[in-house]
Amino acid sequence: MDSGIGLLAATAAVRRLRPDADLVLSLDPDGMPWGPRTPEDLTRRALAVAEAAAAHRPDALIIGCNTATVHALPTLRARLEPGIPVIGTVPAIKPAAAGGGPVAIWATPATTGSPYQCGLIEEFADGVAVTEVPCYGLAEAVEHADEAAIEAAVSAAAALTPDEVTTVVLGCTHYELVSDRIRTAVQRPGFPPLVLHGSAGAVAAQALRRLGEQPAPRATADGTLTVLLSGREGALPEPALAYEEGRLLQAVTPAR
Repeated sequence: MDSGIGLLAATAAVRRLRPDADLVLSLDPDGMPWGPRTPEDLTRRALAVAEAAAAHRPDALIIGCNTATVHALPTLRARLEPGIPVIGTVPAIKPAAAGGGPVAIWATPATTGSPYQCGLIEEFADGVAVTEVPCYGLAEAVEHADEAAIEAAVSAAAALTPDEVTTVVLGCTHYELVSDRIRTAVQRPGFPPLVLHGSAGAVAAQALRRLGEQPAPRATADGTLTVLLSGREGALPEPALAYEEGRLLQAVTPAR
């Protein structure tokens, strides 16, 4: 679940690990974007989207959104667990800091500077130089596959990123869909290759661990795909097909 297509990265990671899995994607186009909402309003929207997914009796629910995890994870777990394990998406600050830094964390303005993110920095990046970079408009640009807006937002965030940064944490799941463009914008001539840390792979693996399952790659996939748009069954939004992850998921036979 997510407000929009930011969930594509984690969903595609699950798809690659378990091609046989039946997938339910619950988006909230009626309420997108969630970032500018108050924490209370965001939690209400997230709960509605989660309950729409829960009606399909999934084995687990992944919150494919950093901002929703920051504000709504306790409420969602209180409502759905233990019947449905709820897996949040946490910025990959710990593995990024393990490389020694300097580190930049690209995140939405709602997540940047939040007590949640500051707590992760304090816990996992003590002694490492960390710069929090608010990425104004980037999630919305990615959501609409607006090339010009993506370019402008990435360039603006890159200008806020110190030259000496060697590692960038992608603190919003939308950003993982344009990771190559972020790498190109931030990589400085004469500096070591930039390291990017997203969350999708780790979140997918954690979901399978919670279920006690192992990856089971197959030559052909037979899992189904159900898409919920603010609770209504529909299709993947057209902008999703601009990204490799969306095209991968479109190949799944829709659920009947």
